[in-house]
Amino acid sequence: MACSEVVAPDDLMGVVIYDKLIQAGFRRSGQYVYRPQCEQCHACVSVRVNVNSFVPKRSQRRSWKRHAHLTTKQHPLHFKAEHYALYQRYQARRHTGGVMDGDSREQYHNFLLQSNVDSKLIEFYEAGQLRMISIIDELPDGLSSVYTFFDSDVTNASYGTYNILWQIQRCKALGLNYLYLGYWIKAHPKMSYKANFQPLEMLINGQWQHEKNNF
Repeated sequence: MACSEVVAPDDLMGVVIYDKLIQAGFRRSGQYVYRPQCEQCHACVSVRVNVNSFVPKRSQRRSWKRHAHLTTKQHPLHFKAEHYALYQRYQARRHTGGVMDGDSREQYHNFLLQSNVDSKLIEFYEAGQLRMISIIDELPDGLSSVYTFFDSDVTNASYGTYNILWQIQRCKALGLNYLYLGYWIKAHPKMSYKANFQPLEMLINGQWQHEKNNF
């Protein structure tokens, strides 16, 4: 049974407070800002990429080159039927039977399109075809990667890797130091990709540190 600490009231959340909370290991889901607070388990670890020290691996450079032709459009959070349809296909392909597989339009809206901070919706297109959506929060010291979903029907694509690389480059372009990737669980195979973006800093005992032996 999971237990979380939730910040309230959420309507008073501003970018300065939110930035401090992100640095303290919190995460945003819709209008809720939370962090795991389980008595017997501490598997969820907050992680972030130091973008100024990051050096891409060969496979990541290939992914960047493979998808460099994608074009982007940045918007405020908003609903669009095309986005929701892509989200539904992504959940059905990648997370069959998961808690978000079959999300209603209202659940989708509450999860991704509600925010009290500076959030952006990024569209990624290939020859006019929508391939990926990424939700990010802008902070004084970095970007927080909230959620990304993409076209899972495209073979030989590595949209997820490309998206993180794009966010790292976006941080650099904005003069920001960190890309916050949320929680990492060492034993969870679907989270293993986060450990590929080194140097990855972990929040341990209230201090951000790079502990390579943990990966």
